[in-house]
Amino acid sequence: MQVLPHLWKDTFSELNDSVSTTKRSIRSFVRREGRITSAQRQAVEQLWPQFGLGKADLSDLDRVFGRRAPRFLEIGCGTGDAIISLAQSNPDNDYIGIEVYLPGLGSMLQKIRACGLSNVRLLRDDAMECLQDAILDHSFDGIMVFFPDPWPKKRHHKRRLIQPEFLSLVAKKLKRKGRLYLATDWQDYADHILEITSDHPDLINLAGPAQYAPRPAWRPMTRFERRGLRLGHTVRDFLFVPR
Repeated sequence: MQVLPHLWKDTFSELNDSVSTTKRSIRSFVRREGRITSAQRQAVEQLWPQFGLGKADLSDLDRVFGRRAPRFLEIGCGTGDAIISLAQSNPDNDYIGIEVYLPGLGSMLQKIRACGLSNVRLLRDDAMECLQDAILDHSFDGIMVFFPDPWPKKRHHKRRLIQPEFLSLVAKKLKRKGRLYLATDWQDYADHILEITSDHPDLINLAGPAQYAPRPAWRPMTRFERRGLRLGHTVRDFLFVPR
C-alpha cells in the first residue's frame, strides 16, 4: 500500500496532491478543506500508512486486505457514519471509502482505530477518475452513494455526481449480481435520478420502473440524513443491478 512520511507537513502535502489534477470538464466537488482538528491530523499522520490506499492498490484488493471477501465501495463517505458502522456489523466483508476532504478522512481514521477495524481502507481521490482509470471491472458486490452533494441551484445541476456516465462506469465495476445503492433527501435530485435511470442501458431498477426502493434496514443513519429529516425532507432510496 501507499506509504506516506510520518511528518505532518509531508503527509498533508502528499494527501493534497493525491487528488488528481487531471483536467475533467466538470467535477462533483470543490477543493474546500475546512478546519482539521489536531486529533484528526494526528490520525492521518499515524494511520494513513496502514489504512490509506493509492490508485495502484485498487488493482489487487486481495493483497490489500490479505484475503478474498465480499467487497463494498462507498463514494463520498464524509466522516464515515455509514462505512464504519457497516464494517463493524459485517466483519466478513471488506469496505473501501473514497473521500476528498481531509477532516473527514481524519475522523474516519479515528473511528477505525477506536473500533479496532481491519476491514476498511480509505482513498483520497476523484471517484470518477478512480472508476475510469484504476478500479477493475467486476470488483465490487456493492457500491454505495449516500446523500451526495445535491448542488441545489439549477445552474449547478451539471455538477451532480449521479449522471448517466457515472452510472455506466459503476455498472462495469459491479459483479454480475452486485448492487448499486443510492439515497438522497433532495426531491429534485431524486426526480433527476429516476429520469436518467428510467431507460438506462446498463442498470435495472429493482424496485420497478420509476420506483423508489424501501429504505434498507441495514443502511446506517448518517448525519446528512438526520439533518434532512430535521428540515422536513423526504429520504428516497434506490436499488439497481447491472443489466
